[in-house]
Amino acid sequence: MALATDIFSILCISAGVFFFFAGAVALLRFPDTLTRLHALTKADNLGLGLVVLGLLPQVDGVLPALKLCLVWIVTQLAGTTLSQLIARVAREKASKA
Repeated sequence: MALATDIFSILCISAGVFFFFAGAVALLRFPDTLTRLHALTKADNLGLGLVVLGLLPQVDGVLPALKLCLVWIVTQLAGTTLSQLIARVAREKASKA
């Protein structure tokens, strides 16, 4: 059973790292702010979710698992708010130009 949870953790964390890497590549390759922002937020949110999902079977108890979930939720909220602010500024700069 421990081997199965280890394999599950490795697969989820590896998939999360892949999405983080894909988001970094999109940040470098896409032409404008809004497309970069869209690709980066989607990839990072999914990547962090997979990393947390991979770490959950490895924790020793409910409290550390809740802390991991809380970190994921706070990151989701902060990322959403920040991306909205960045998109608003980019749109205002584009309309002035």
